[in-house]
Formats: sequence, structure tokens, C-alpha cells
Amino acid sequence: MSEKPVQEKEFTAAPGFAMLLLAIVSIVAAVLLFGLAAAANSGASPLFVLAGILLIVAFIIISAGFFNLAPNQAAVLSLFGDYKGTSHQKGLLWTNPFYSKKKLSLRARSLNGENLKVNDAAGNPIEIAAVVVWHIGDSFRASYDVENYESFVKVQSESAVRHLANLYPYDTSGEEGAKTLRGNTEEVAQALRQELQERTEKAGIIIEEARISHLAYAPEIAAVMLQRQQASAVIAARQMIVEGAVGMVQMAIDRLGEKGVIELDEERKAAMVSNLLVVLCAEKAAAPIVNTGTMGR
Repeated sequence: MSEKPVQEKEFTAAPGFAMLLLAIVSIVAAVLLFGLAAAANSGASPLFVLAGILLIVAFIIISAGFFNLAPNQAAVLSLFGDYKGTSHQKGLLWTNPFYSKKKLSLRARSLNGENLKVNDAAGNPIEIAAVVVWHIGDSFRASYDVENYESFVKVQSESAVRHLANLYPYDTSGEEGAKTLRGNTEEVAQALRQELQERTEKAGIIIEEARISHLAYAPEIAAVMLQRQQASAVIAARQMIVEGAVGMVQMAIDRLGEKGVIELDEERKAAMVSNLLVVLCAEKAAAPIVNTGTMGR
């Protein structure tokens, strides 16, 4: 027996229209022979009948070899379990009538995964789902190396999404430069596509795109984590405001000293710094008090 191939090989089928013409000729000839046998009153009648029967058998055998393929379709051909090749031709085709023909669609397909409840890298329960765009790249592997390639892609995508969620936290927990599911969508999508491609290589599947379509905290901790996010945002905003205010105060004191506008001792500098920080860091606009000097009696 020939060695089992490990990937698909091209099979060139014969054009179907020539064989279709031959099939039509054979059935027409069979009808004519039966007509001659019925009209003849000689010993040649059995020969006409036998020839007509043989032509009908030939017509049936020829007809069994026809198959057609649309664009982005392929036919996996085998003879009694022995893989013969894959045809990617289009139109009406003909091949050995005893070949079994399994059609496969090579079009891109999308898998919209279900929402999965898993723990992220920080141990927080989250809900996550992904959408995967894929197509068959190797018809032999898709037909013979896995039981059902569609089910295989679905199971492997769920497994890859679960593993991905365990590698990244949902959101940053204060670490600078930490990669997260929510903040690094492109990198996470690339990692998901690469892992899913490795998992589905056995089935001859090519992953065109894999991307997270749903991401949220689990309902039981959603409210608490929202408060945490809001608190983190407030702290970050306050930190930025304070840093900016300190810089502005320093610049004001330096410029006043450079221009010689006013001489400030340490006590007045401290008071000025305090007042400026209050004005710059306050949530509401400050109401200035204008000192007009001392009023006489």
C-alpha cells in the first residue's frame, strides 16, 4: 500500500461536458438499439437488446463520475479509503466513477463564541467571548485528521480564550506597563490568533482573525470593580493636577525672582505657595479677595 500522505495533493479531473456528451450518445444509442430489436424479426434481435443493455450500464457508470464545484469549493477524492487527491477546479467535472467525492467549502467562516465565565490573571471572575474568522487550508487534514473540523475549531477556540484570560488581568492593578485584556486589545488579539492557529494546525485550519468580542467583570463583582475603577481614575486625576500645580507654583516663584518684581522671604513664599496650591487644586473656582489697603478713620 502507498504511504499515507500528510497533506493535501492536487487532483486534476477531466472536463465534464465531453463525458456528458458521451453519456447522451450512449443513452440515445441504447434507445435506438431497443427500437431495432423490437422491429427486427430475425436472430439479430437478442444482439441488439444485449448491446442496448451494455450501453445503459455504460451510461450509469459514466453518470456516477460527474460532480461540480463552485468557486472556493474543493472535492476530496478517495478510492475505497485510499486518498487520491483534492480537486480545486470549477464547473462540471468528471472522474473515476468509483471515486468517493467529499465536497468542502474553502470560504471564510466566522465563529461567534459564547460568553465564558473564567478567572483572569489576578483571580477576578470575568465574562469573555471571542469572534474567530477561519477557513480550511488543508483539505486532507480537515477530512482525515479530525472527526469534525467545525466542532474541533469551536472547542479549541473556547480553550484558547480560557487560557488567554488566565494570562492577562482584566485591568491594570497599578503596575506601570502591565498588559491587560481591556487596555491592550491589539496585542491580546494577536496572541489569541497565534495560539488558536497552533491549536488548529492539526485540522488544516487557517485562522484569519481572532478578537475579543465581549469582556466584562462577572455580575457578582461588577459593582465593586466599577467603584475601584472610579477611585483609581480620581486618584490618577488628582495626582496629575498636583504635579501640574507644583510645577506652575515653582515657575511663578522663579519668574518673580528673575524679573525682580517682588522680594519674598521664606514666610511669604510659603504663604504664596499655599494660596496658589489651593487655587490650582481646588475643585471649584476660587473667589479672589482684593486687598485695597488700610482705611483711615
